[in-house]
Amino acid sequence: MGFLEDRNFSDVPTIPEYYKGKTLFVTGGSGFMGKVLIEKLLYSCTELDRIYLLLRNKKDVKSEDRLKAIYSSPCFERLKKEKPGVFESKVFVIAGDASEIGLGMSEEDRALLVNRVNIIFHVAASVRFNDPLAVAARLNLRGTKEIIDLAKDVRCLEALIHVSTSYANTNRDPIEEIMYPPHADWRDTLMVCEGTDEHTLKVLTSKYLGELPNTYTFTKQLAEHVVYEQKGKLPIVIIRPSIVISSIKEPMPGWIENFNGPVGILVASGKGILRSLYSNPDLEADYMPVDIAIKGFIVAGWIRGTKRLESTDDIPVYNCCAGNLNKVTIGEVVNLGHEVVASMPLNDALWRAGGNVTTSKLKYYIEVFLLHLLPALLVDLLLWIVGRQPMLVKIQRRIYIANLALRYYLTQQWTFSNDNFVKLRSSLKEEDKQNFYYEMENIDKYEFFKVCCLGGRKYLLNEMDEDLPKARAHYKRMIILDILVKCIFYGFIVWRLVQTSFVQDLILSICGIFFVSS
Repeated sequence: MGFLEDRNFSDVPTIPEYYKGKTLFVTGGSGFMGKVLIEKLLYSCTELDRIYLLLRNKKDVKSEDRLKAIYSSPCFERLKKEKPGVFESKVFVIAGDASEIGLGMSEEDRALLVNRVNIIFHVAASVRFNDPLAVAARLNLRGTKEIIDLAKDVRCLEALIHVSTSYANTNRDPIEEIMYPPHADWRDTLMVCEGTDEHTLKVLTSKYLGELPNTYTFTKQLAEHVVYEQKGKLPIVIIRPSIVISSIKEPMPGWIENFNGPVGILVASGKGILRSLYSNPDLEADYMPVDIAIKGFIVAGWIRGTKRLESTDDIPVYNCCAGNLNKVTIGEVVNLGHEVVASMPLNDALWRAGGNVTTSKLKYYIEVFLLHLLPALLVDLLLWIVGRQPMLVKIQRRIYIANLALRYYLTQQWTFSNDNFVKLRSSLKEEDKQNFYYEMENIDKYEFFKVCCLGGRKYLLNEMDEDLPKARAHYKRMIILDILVKCIFYGFIVWRLVQTSFVQDLILSICGIFFVSS
């Protein structure tokens, strides 16, 4: 891609030098990637001037209080320890809402951003696959349009980093780092979504989506075209992360705050409540550690910001994904999870970690009934008897719904090209490689999933490392119980078979043949 290949980076500033004195505007800063982005910017580019963070008032909690809640996240422990006071002095709230006209900001705040901002990171998105089309369009389409409208007015804009998704064009394979034709006109779609009643829109949704699987993918694909219309007019890059998961190293190994991706599988399997997964064990999943993705965001901003915008400039697209650099199959994820959980079990596991991946819908539904639903009903009954709140059926319902939502992605294979994303790291100056170089090739899968499991224990389940000896002792009892139950179950089946006249006649016949021949 000429945007990188034709550049000479010997005369450009280092990344911290470039971001020094810059004012940034970030949407989606309260999310998983947003927090890591803010932490990394403040930690490695500490001399930036300030970060304005778009936050809406939520459930009677003011945006200022939400900012305090964000900083209380374990994600910022490193920053608090090594660079105290940086967050408080450099991060400021802009009250607003990315899904509203004008981003829901006051005129004063908008004027502030127009006059001060140099770099915009647009990370906010509706990421639920089953959101109604109107809801997904409001944040993913309307929000992107409002960001573009703001960017047009910003006086000293140097870079706008639009975060999309590698799965925006799932009707294609391979998926290249190029712009594909839109599935609909984004203006018409926005007009229909905002001007049609809920029932009618629900009926029209499947027709609108066409080949795409859900409203998330559909609206993210159209949002790229909202951005791409500004080719040669605004300094924009589009970056498409794949499935973003736990960190490898920064801000700490294993940092995670959601159950998406393999961590959810590890936790559910480790607790003994996930016994069957409908997928293809040989299907290659594309996972991107969050700290690698964030380094890519920051480097892409530096690359774009250090080049003067010209009318002939294309908008570079980066597939922020592992691609062929480090492949892992669904079967490997499950098997590695079993190995990791066996060495580092979770507290109070309900059963031994196990289960399998199946391509058979019939087998999956049978296993869900026998291994998910029936044990959940039994456990909830026991909880009800002892006066505690039943919970396992509700959890199993969530697992089942999540598997349904992910079924499209768990049963299809895509090949992602990431040549531009790899070239991006090759552009780094020697001084920047320690803090911003990223690689997927040499990640040890077992060690990484071990880190993921520890992170899941600590940050999602609030389990302490000191509890591991107790968890291991409990897990050994679960193994013994698992073996005992299997022996009783299969022993009972054998006993029942032996009681049938057919098996008894068969045994007598075999014995008769044996004794006659001898």
